[in-house]
Amino acid sequence: MKEKIKKLVDPAIEKFQMYVEDAYISKEEGITSLNIILDSENIIDLDAITEASRVINPIMDEADLIDGEYVLDISSKEKGEKENEQ
Repeated sequence: MKEKIKKLVDPAIEKFQMYVEDAYISKEEGITSLNIILDSENIIDLDAITEASRVINPIMDEADLIDGEYVLDISSKEKGEKENEQ
């Protein structure tokens, strides 16, 4: 799933100097979410997430990767967060 989403989204958001760091499906209280985590060499603020979301949302709608209804959750990776930190 992550690689499919990267292939679809990365070219569209490179103009914002962002890329997909991770993508996964989660389910909580019966609600399915498609979580897309963005990263960049720059700080990603709320305005940048909003701009990227406007581009990503129609791409995900057209790709129709998940059966049924779901919530699209787009966020940024926290700076200083280490991979596989436990």
